[in-house]
Amino acid sequence: MLTAATLGMTGYGLYAVGAALIDVFGPAQLSWIANLIAVALGALLVAAGVCIRVRLPGSLALALTALFGLQSLSLHSAARLYGQVAPEPQIARALFGAVLVGLAYFGAVGNDETGEPAPEGGDGG
Repeated sequence: MLTAATLGMTGYGLYAVGAALIDVFGPAQLSWIANLIAVALGALLVAAGVCIRVRLPGSLALALTALFGLQSLSLHSAARLYGQVAPEPQIARALFGAVLVGLAYFGAVGNDETGEPAPEGGDGG
């Protein structure tokens, strides 16, 4: 499950970075600061996904920060581009983020509670 969460977060982060860079260097629809924030949040999500895979403490909180930031930026972008916020894409984005966080959380918890013996010379955690 940790691998699936890592791949999902990395893919989502790279998508956010790519979409923002296309908007910066293509026909700009959003301001440069919004695109710069999208690049930073996407890169943060990629880094958080990698940290989740190696089970660093605090990496799930880092991923949540990036996901919440991308969600709020999506709300901002929809309001600026279309004059309204359609709930369906926002709900889908939020559910995808919740699935990624659930995979990461339960993947890490599942590894702790599998009942497998601890590795030699370690405490198992």
